[in-house]
Amino acid sequence: MPKDGSVTRNKIMDVAQGMVLSVGLSGTSVEKVIEQAGVTKGTFFYHFKTKHELAESLLERYASEDRAHFAAYMDKAQQLSRDPLQQLLIFVGLFIEMTEKLEDPFPGCLYASYCYQSGAISPDMLGTMEIMTRYWRQRLSGLIDTVAEQYPPRIPVESSQVADHVLTTFEGAFILAKIMDEPKLASEQLIQCRNYLELLFRASA
Repeated sequence: MPKDGSVTRNKIMDVAQGMVLSVGLSGTSVEKVIEQAGVTKGTFFYHFKTKHELAESLLERYASEDRAHFAAYMDKAQQLSRDPLQQLLIFVGLFIEMTEKLEDPFPGCLYASYCYQSGAISPDMLGTMEIMTRYWRQRLSGLIDTVAEQYPPRIPVESSQVADHVLTTFEGAFILAKIMDEPKLASEQLIQCRNYLELLFRASA
């Protein structure tokens, strides 16, 4: 019976992803990945023909996990409440709950790591990141449109811009927490984002 190579493949990818998030794509070498993963060159090149193929595989896996994570939190928010505003606040709250459990700063975002060195990646990879960013915008914008119908915003806003603000806060909070070496900073900024959404759509007393 053939040996399942998925465990080894995932181990290589886990090591490589951690390295990319730590030192960037340009600072990640095949030799270092092989050494830290504890595999032979033959094993590495069996799974990945080039560093670029490894980078593509990392992005595909990350995007798939990102989409699944988003969908799971959105589904849970919809299960917990039928009110669209509460769904939006719960959605952000679930990420707050996740970040509050962190003892170390969030390791980072693979999209951001790749964007910082966009010259080293292919147009297809940039396209994958754009697709996922637009996915967040579309899903959040749809929910925000529904919220705005029931809770007219206190000031004129575009739903897509509010959605982008939420995503910007998510990304920026993780970057800031890592730079400042303050794990709780991420959850604190997400709380501010949730406060903004609640203030924007809550009716005046």
